[in-house]
Formats: sequence, C-alpha cells, structure tokens
Amino acid sequence: MTESFEKTKIAGSIAAGALDEVNSIIKPGICTSEIDKLCYQYINDHKAFSAPLFYRGYPKSCCTSSNHVVCHGIPSEKILNDGDILNVDVTAIKDGWHGDTSRMFVVGECSVKAKQLIKITYNAMMEAIKIIKANLKIGNIGYTIQKIVEAEGFSVVRDFCGHGIGKKFHESPNVLHYGEKNSGQELKAGMIFTVEPMINSGKFETKTLKDGWTAVTRDKSLSAQFEHTIGVTKEGYEIFTLSNKGLNFPPSLK
Repeated sequence: MTESFEKTKIAGSIAAGALDEVNSIIKPGICTSEIDKLCYQYINDHKAFSAPLFYRGYPKSCCTSSNHVVCHGIPSEKILNDGDILNVDVTAIKDGWHGDTSRMFVVGECSVKAKQLIKITYNAMMEAIKIIKANLKIGNIGYTIQKIVEAEGFSVVRDFCGHGIGKKFHESPNVLHYGEKNSGQELKAGMIFTVEPMINSGKFETKTLKDGWTAVTRDKSLSAQFEHTIGVTKEGYEIFTLSNKGLNFPPSLK
C-alpha cells in the first residue's frame, strides 16, 4: 500500500500541477488546443507522460469539455467565449503509476445557473469523498452524490463512472455516481479509484458524437464535472490530486 500510495501521489501531483497552469491562461479568445499544448508541456517537463495521448486512439493530451459537453471533448481550434464553462481532464503517468483529475474553469463571467451547477457538482464530489473509509459499501458514494444533486434539481449522468486506477489507467472497481445506500462491494484499505461525478443542469441522458469520443447532453443542457484520485485508508481516505496552489475550485466563484 505504501508504494502504491506514494507513487500515485506523485503522479497525481503532476496532473494537478498541470491544471494549476491551465488556470493561468483561461480567458475569452484562447482555443482549447492551447490548453492541450500547455498540459502536454507541463507533464513532459516533469518527466512524466500523458495517459490520454494515443489511449485507444485518442489524439490529444487532455480532454476539454465545454458547456453541454459532458466529457471527452477533444482539444481543437475552438475559441472559448465569455460565459463558457469548461472542464479540463488530465491524467499523468509517472514511473508507471497514474494520477487522474479534472476541474471546472469559468471563462470570463458565466451565468448564475452555471455557477450553481459548478458549486453543486464540486460539493457533491467532496461530500462523497468525506465518507470514504475501509468497510464502507461503495454504493454509498453514488447515493451521497445523487441525493445532493437531485435536491437541487440537477441530474447525475449514468453513462460514465469513476474507476479503479494504479498501474492501469482504468481498472476495477467501477464507482457509480448514483445508486442505493449500503449497496455494492466493501471498500478495502489500499484501494485507489477516482470519484468524478458528471452533473447536468437538465436531464441525465447523453449521446456520443461521430468522433467517437465527445459525449454531450441530449437536451443540450449545461454539464459540469470534477474529479479526484482517492486512496482508501483504515480510518478514511487520502486525496492524491489536490491543487498545489489551492485552485481545486474556480477562484472567481468562491
């Protein structure tokens, strides 16, 4: 457990550091390919590798998902406009271990509804993380997220989930972000996985575009996501992907 936690924390710190750098360039008028280049360079400078790059044919070093894009948006020459909300998802590989994280960014000034969606998504993730400990039923994570989100009139995406991570990018267990209390397997000390709820302002249904990657809300409602890589301990949990600069949540929304 000690080695896996230590190695994952190093990889997670690099991924988080890349997102800290992204925060410095987010503004109206930049394109998402600039974000991709920055993430690639930061990870490379830290003698690590980008896990998404060439993963199952994915062409870029990070995912950039704006507005009604739920996840897996491909960086491009698409220009970000004032009022856009954007998720950037980064996974670094260092010494064979993965660290996976994503954050929301606000381009200029976004709508009140978008601000609320971002706040509830972050709060739901963090409240779910706080209950993690050995012997907890994994279904309680999704139950906690769903209860918080639906109380605010938002919906939890069903088509994607959190996942085990370590020397492999994706492995068991699957971590659903909805579900029944006290259901599923028991968490064990030493387990490492992601908690990464995707929350829509409208209905939860999604569809994948013709590029085979980009997932969007079917009703074109806004979507938000945050993600941390978590390790389970006997007494609780450890977060491996915290910002080195206190930028886990958009500063403009605090």
